[in-house]
Amino acid sequence: MAFTVRPDAQLEEALSILAREEGISRQEVIRRAVLDRYERAGHRARVEQSAERLADRWQAVLDRLHS
Repeated sequence: MAFTVRPDAQLEEALSILAREEGISRQEVIRRAVLDRYERAGHRARVEQSAERLADRWQAVLDRLHS
């Protein structure tokens, strides 16, 4: 699916510099940035879910340590 990105001047400059420095297209810069953000968001959610499960599992111990 194709779509259009309308960058402002700051994004235009950043895209051009990154594309030139990395030797890739501006489209590829955007693609990589979006996929990186997507992966980090998924990782953050998994960490939060894991922390909640562990806190629930060890809540009694945590309560005793807090006392």
